Amino acid sequence: MSKPKTLSIIGCGKVGQTLARLWVQQHALQIQDILNTSVESGTRAAAFVGTGRVAHDYADLQAADIFLIAAPDDQIVACCDALANTGSLSADSIVFHCSGALPSSILQQAAQQGAAIASIHPIRSFASPEKVIASFAGTYCGTEGDQSALDVLSPLFHAIGAQTVAIRREAKVLYHAGAVFASNYLVTLLDTALQTYAQAGIPQDVALKMMAALVRETSENVLQSGPEQALTGPIARKDISTVIRQYRAVQAWDKRYGKLYKQMGKLTAQLAQRKRKQQVR
Repeated sequence: MSKPKTLSIIGCGKVGQTLARLWVQQHALQIQDILNTSVESGTRAAAFVGTGRVAHDYADLQAADIFLIAAPDDQIVACCDALANTGSLSADSIVFHCSGALPSSILQQAAQQGAAIASIHPIRSFASPEKVIASFAGTYCGTEGDQSALDVLSPLFHAIGAQTVAIRREAKVLYHAGAVFASNYLVTLLDTALQTYAQAGIPQDVALKMMAALVRETSENVLQSGPEQALTGPIARKDISTVIRQYRAVQAWDKRYGKLYKQMGKLTAQLAQRKRKQQVR
């Protein structure tokens, strides 16, 4: 059996710690160096992972087969540039990041040193590393970058239960926008519903209970059957008079939400049209 490749992590926060511990548990990688903004932070990260040497600065980094830059998005380029300046990279090196919004091309300084570059984005919230570790199997990860890097990294993610999905490098921003719609903006839309209930005199604690079954059932229907089959409501049944009354009521209360209701109505009408076309087939 071949010896596991070495991995060093720059910016070993929740994402880096989670992935590193998963790889250690599967004996898939040997964690070499951990470089954080402080030795204290690096020491805590190494303790969580269960292994790894805490590097004091970039000059203290040893050569490794793979470097993961798990720093915040706005720090990835600076971290990559600093890594490239250490002379630790070669044609055999792999450098990757886990940002959902940024492509692997931001690692160009590493590429200029001969390293293969990639980005692999686990579609998860890492608020609690312990919980993610316990349920990581089945997590989808968007991947893009140099094929030579992905040929090494994809099996490593498969080893910890990930499902990898290839995306085009130039489509990385749209890929992440899709995740924002599905997660962040969904929260905003639900908050809009709560604000509307509140205007109707319903307290938030009651409104949340009222919404619970509706939100869960709708989400399950979309995930199981697709949006066309899941769509119900006045637009789906062509009850235009109800839609107009609701729009006018919302618009009179708050023009911002009125504008949102109108735009959502237009998009929902297009979805309803797709639904009717499917039913005709």
